Amino acid sequence: MKVEIRLFVWLAPFFVLVGILYGIFTGWTEPVGFLGIPLVGALMAMIGAYLVVQAKHTDPRPEDDENGEIEQGAGDQGVYAPWSWWPLVIGAAAAVAFLGLAVGWWVFYIATILGIIGLVGWVFEFSRGQHAH
Repeated sequence: MKVEIRLFVWLAPFFVLVGILYGIFTGWTEPVGFLGIPLVGALMAMIGAYLVVQAKHTDPRPEDDENGEIEQGAGDQGVYAPWSWWPLVIGAAAAVAFLGLAVGWWVFYIATILGIIGLVGWVFEFSRGQHAH
């Protein structure tokens, strides 16, 4: 996680500085730029802080070892739901939500309900059925 931590923590001040310089060069007349760019820096700082906290609780990864070999990264990389249809439901809900922004809010509300159903199904997928624990 060393590379990710450096990426997010070191780029956060860069975006804050660029946002301030953007405000100075535009005369503070364009509010989205001088406000939005430092907010990107704040979001990067939050992600970096989360990664710093998680790095204290997790073992070092093979990628963090400068003398590491490719074989050290072999094996399971995580727990994935085999044959899961719930990500498709969530993707469809996102597509209908974007359609609702263009067509009307009533479509967006339907997409919200569909998204909640998909999210609950995905979260509780391992609680019942063939892959229950």
